Amino acid sequence: MVKLGVNIDHVATLREARKTRVPDPIEAARICEKAGCDSIVAHLREDRRHIKDDDMVALRKSVKTLLNMEMSIAGDIVAFACKLKPDQATLVPERRQEVTTEGGLDVKGNFSRVKKAVSKLEDRGIRVSLFINPVRHQIDASISAGARIIELHTGEYANALSAASAKRELTIIRDATAYALTRGLEVNAGHGLDYNNVKDIAKIKGMHELNIGHSIISRSIFFGLYASVIEMKGIIR
Repeated sequence: MVKLGVNIDHVATLREARKTRVPDPIEAARICEKAGCDSIVAHLREDRRHIKDDDMVALRKSVKTLLNMEMSIAGDIVAFACKLKPDQATLVPERRQEVTTEGGLDVKGNFSRVKKAVSKLEDRGIRVSLFINPVRHQIDASISAGARIIELHTGEYANALSAASAKRELTIIRDATAYALTRGLEVNAGHGLDYNNVKDIAKIKGMHELNIGHSIISRSIFFGLYASVIEMKGIIR
């Protein structure tokens, strides 16, 4: 069965709107785990716009499933991760101006830096995933950089403006998954997935885990976090 990783960044986004202590992303992680998620995802951005260093330390102590730290390849962030030792590190592109991650990491164009980061993290016993666009040259570059896991960017599929466009993007993701599996990679996917579009991604043969945050946290405002995670798990199942 395809696994579900829940990204709790936007619990911290709401907290930072008032610069207070609530809502607490660590409590959110506990609820998500009780509801049956398979991992907790948190992105420690360079500008610390939502998740903070102390949040990551607290999550490392409290998460019972698997802690997946999303992060850039900046040296200080890599050093922090090596000290924290999350179960998994997912390397993503990052721009200060962006509202959210806009695409996959250009592994081929930043090969030496990515490979160096992967090596440092793996040496600390941290499994590394590279968040990439669903294209073969990035998959090949990820393997050359030493990654054992990739996460395919599903943003183009999720943001498609027509059924035909969505179908085309789904085919691209499906083909990329099949290719990556033949190369021995574990394949995850995420970005923009919600309660309406996730089913077809979950059906892709060989898909290991879907990482979803914004839609679950948004739905939790109306239906509660526990129920929202259970609903998403049900759709994926």
